[in-house]
Amino acid sequence: MAGSDAPAFADAPTLSDADAALVEDLLSGSHRALARVITKIENRTPGYRAIVSALHEHTGGADVIGVTGSPGAGKSTLVDKLAATYRDRGDTVGVIAVDPSSPYTGGAVLGDRIRMGSNVGDMDVFFRSMSARGQLGGLSTATADAVKALDAFGKDVVVLETVGAGQNEVDVVRTADTVAVLVQPGSGDDVQTLKAGILEIGDVFVVNKADMDGAQRTVAELEEMVHRREGGTTGRGAGHHGAASMASTGAGGSAAGHGDGHHGGDHADGSGHGESDGHADDSDESWTPEVLETVANSGEGVEALIETFDAHAAYLRESGEIETTERRRYAEEIRTLVRADVGALATAEIERRGGIDRLAERVRDRETDPYAVAEAIVGPIADCVDEVADGDRDE
Repeated sequence: MAGSDAPAFADAPTLSDADAALVEDLLSGSHRALARVITKIENRTPGYRAIVSALHEHTGGADVIGVTGSPGAGKSTLVDKLAATYRDRGDTVGVIAVDPSSPYTGGAVLGDRIRMGSNVGDMDVFFRSMSARGQLGGLSTATADAVKALDAFGKDVVVLETVGAGQNEVDVVRTADTVAVLVQPGSGDDVQTLKAGILEIGDVFVVNKADMDGAQRTVAELEEMVHRREGGTTGRGAGHHGAASMASTGAGGSAAGHGDGHHGGDHADGSGHGESDGHADDSDESWTPEVLETVANSGEGVEALIETFDAHAAYLRESGEIETTERRRYAEEIRTLVRADVGALATAEIERRGGIDRLAERVRDRETDPYAVAEAIVGPIADCVDEVADGDRDE
């Protein structure tokens, strides 16, 4: 940038002619192109980075919702009903179901359609399973890239569903704007487990299968946990977005409705997605996580849940919190990509020097030490970075 002391960035990766045509087809509304792009993203096919770079400028329109929780909580059924309800009001939907532990081949198309039984044949609901395929640490990045593809395609809502509630899943749902944590009634151990970390990322807590015994007790336990998260004060914190806020509405509280569009922030009067008691409507107040009840099998409570998602989306936009959230997300994405790329360079240098076992053997034989080995591997990379930085300063 002219007149700026900031170093220049490299040009975006160059698209091949075939990939440029693929991107054009995706942006023109081809579901086949969308599926091919996500496959390239998941497989890390050469050229996928240029595709994601080309799509980036077309993103920012979708509401991204993460749905997580322990196995058996009914996430898949609830996501199916969410997609159907969004479609009933005219929104297009993309769903990514993430399984960090179970690699698959061929796209699991049959399994996808069984899981999304209410939406079979609806081309405006795009469902895709994704797996880590044994590449630890890469799942959240691949998922974020797939979300960008769905966003650029023009999906109004993108839902991320995770199979479990471990660290991999937490990393994945952090790419969402709104996170719903599902718990089933009577799951006292699950509620206790939430204290280990997932509690902090929830913007909405959902007691699914609320027609079962123990539902009210589970609701009360979750409300108490949310209350204690901010030290037991009346003002309560805001999921993965913020600090103290006002009192909760309690179980079953929800927004009072939504507008014709899916982006509440588009309405100057804030009426696009309604409001509810306890929700922040100015920048001095933070979002209060709600505890809602649903019965996914029958669809009970799903509309109220979507209204709460809408209200949270409106809060993010109207309070300006969405800008902070996006900066935080992109900062983490940059860190992740840089660590991965530098790690790949270091791995290549290790192999050039005989491999990690050979280097470890030399350390064991006292021919060298771990710090010296690390310096020998990283030093050339650091020298190249310094050389580029010196060149930028000279320009």
